[in-house]
Amino acid sequence: MSDQGTQGLLSPFLRHRRIRAVAPWLRGRVLDYGCGSGALAAHVAAADYVGFDVDADALAIARRRHPHHRFLAAVPDGECFDTVACLAVIEHVAQPDAFLRELAGRVRPGGCVVLTTPHPAYEFVHDLGARIGVFSRDASEEHEALLDRAALCALAERERLEIAAYRRFLGGANQLFVARRRAPTRGECA
Repeated sequence: MSDQGTQGLLSPFLRHRRIRAVAPWLRGRVLDYGCGSGALAAHVAAADYVGFDVDADALAIARRRHPHHRFLAAVPDGECFDTVACLAVIEHVAQPDAFLRELAGRVRPGGCVVLTTPHPAYEFVHDLGARIGVFSRDASEEHEALLDRAALCALAERERLEIAAYRRFLGGANQLFVARRRAPTRGECA
């Protein structure tokens, strides 16, 4: 797999806008879940950053670009973070509820899960753009489901997360969703 953030004419611009949307929410120790080639690392001090991705090629690029940051092919067991950032990933997972539970379990109480995801009202635009090379074809083909605000809020509430922020950006085509973690339960980060 190649760096999806560079596939498609507008993909670098879209990546930049996602990072810009989440930047105000990056606090303390940050886990960049689905870090790809590490673009978010440039916005977080090396000592406070851990990037995770399953794509070995993307991790190799990230390590070359940001040699002082930590990039891993497995989520580190037992580590807790102040922020878990997950940019344009939740739409690629088959079970978003289990996925959000995993992310929430990595955040300290008071910390945030920060997501970006396309809005389902613009799915046709995304599909068309991917077909003609404006957006990443690989990313589009890997979408499982696009979630709207109500679906994201319902997932967060089931995981005992408090909605801290929600807004649409890029003309409403993308969403920023921030959920703050409440008190821990057994087995979670404390």
